[in-house]
Amino acid sequence: MHQPTATTPSCCTSTPRPPVQPAPASPEAARLLLHQVLSPAFPVGGFAWSQGLEWAMDRGRVSRTSLPAWLADWLDHGAGWTDAVLAALALRPGADHAALDDLARASCMSAERLTETVQQGAAFAASLTAVTGQDHPPAALPVAFGRAFAPMPLPAPEIIAAFLQAQAAALISAAVRFLPLGPVEGQRMLASLHPAILRRAALAAGATKADLASASWGADIAAMRHETMTTRIFRS
Repeated sequence: MHQPTATTPSCCTSTPRPPVQPAPASPEAARLLLHQVLSPAFPVGGFAWSQGLEWAMDRGRVSRTSLPAWLADWLDHGAGWTDAVLAALALRPGADHAALDDLARASCMSAERLTETVQQGAAFAASLTAVTGQDHPPAALPVAFGRAFAPMPLPAPEIIAAFLQAQAAALISAAVRFLPLGPVEGQRMLASLHPAILRRAALAAGATKADLASASWGADIAAMRHETMTTRIFRS
């Protein structure tokens, strides 16, 4: 008599499955991918960086009450704005992504900031390549992100706003882990940034290279000071 052959559940096999190859043909599918790659669960390593915020909190320059002002300046005058412009430039048809990658690196004001955007961009590109099966070369984070979503059927302001919210959320998460700041209060801070995020995303969508400017000297100095901290939680 023929004996039935036992089968091993697919969850227990060691044979790697082929990568999923989503080809978003609709805005709905593109939005799902957008939210996936900007999720804290997507392996980019954003949780390990604070853009100098750790030094500022450690020295009392940023507190629970002053954090919203720090975030507002980051968004309007600092790395939030420059990353938004770089992402916008990378989203455009015919963009020279290699040149934009050089520009993104040159825009970094400190060694740690350069390492942060390069390493996160490389991790973003590698993870997206593994998930989609499509080649995504490494680049500075806003350039790698903008290049990846350039073909997607979504408005540029929406893509940029989602990117800015994810970056702001990462900074707030750093503050929640360092300050006496509860996660619900942190979420309220993020929600209060929504109008400003939408405004800056809309401005960045129409920006040019001439608009790539930063005036957040305190944050830049904090990032430089962070390099010399003996004990620290974050890498920047």
